[in-house]
Amino acid sequence: MVTQKTTATKDIGFTHEDFAALLDKYDYHFSPGDIVPGTVFSMEPRGALIDIGAKTAAYIPIQEMSINRVDDPKDVLQSNETREFFILTDENEDGQLTLSIRRIEYMRAWERVRQLQAEDATVRSIVFATNRGGALVRIEGLRGFIPGSHISTREAKEDLVNTELPLKFLEVDEERNRLVLSHRRALVERKMNGLEVGQVVIGSVRGIKPYGAFIDIGGVSGLLHISEISHDHIDTPHSVFGVNDELKVMIIDLDAERGRISLSTKQLEPEPGDMLKNRDLVFEKAEEMAEKYRLKLLAEAEGKEMPQEENLEDIPSALEADEELAVAATED
Repeated sequence: MVTQKTTATKDIGFTHEDFAALLDKYDYHFSPGDIVPGTVFSMEPRGALIDIGAKTAAYIPIQEMSINRVDDPKDVLQSNETREFFILTDENEDGQLTLSIRRIEYMRAWERVRQLQAEDATVRSIVFATNRGGALVRIEGLRGFIPGSHISTREAKEDLVNTELPLKFLEVDEERNRLVLSHRRALVERKMNGLEVGQVVIGSVRGIKPYGAFIDIGGVSGLLHISEISHDHIDTPHSVFGVNDELKVMIIDLDAERGRISLSTKQLEPEPGDMLKNRDLVFEKAEEMAEKYRLKLLAEAEGKEMPQEENLEDIPSALEADEELAVAATED
């Protein structure tokens, strides 16, 4: 009996200091940037306490609960719910960590849009606001921007709010928090599925600029540059066309990457200057001249004939053409 009592006394010799030391020995080390599992311990009016296995319950403020606006914590979290949390800040003076769900959603959203960009996917999103420069949408919860030069619609920008648009990715840059999209490129790509270089299409003049005319061909805009109107010199496209004029034009370039369609009436002229002297004849002979153009392209591709040298000063570079399209669409 005496022996048993002595043994029991030895077993009980475990102080509060020993217990604290044991906690320190097995306590997890949490660092900002870690993603950890946690269980909702208590709901608060503007946040929630989360048990992640630390000595003190961590806290998630309402503004860190979602990539979207949250008015009530209960819209996102429920008591005793277990999920992943991002450690946002180190312990404060009370030993409490600050958590975030929003950061996890941001990381996964950027990963998803990078994947969509790599796949050259077309996405659809509703315009929630517009400004002087363009329109704002959300893609995977991220705020995206459509420059005015890449909005292809006859509606005023302000009227696009709550309108769903097909979009292509122009820029995905997480470091700079830049997500830029193009409505024009999405429409042109879809339209391009039924178009080819050398094809004659009917369109109407949507707008006229000093450097050319924008032609609406079935809902998308192509550029008829001043250098592609006629073989004869033209001072300004305004002297040849009026807005809403119906034309026959030939497609001379399709650039899905930039969302650009380049057009020509010069290549349809039976004789140089006919667009200025006898436009009806040009349209009458359009298909015939287009066939000659296609045969010429085929011969050049097969190396049978070198392309004739053009006046390079009259032909804008691809970069200049893009800039002109951007300016025109912004001003329209």
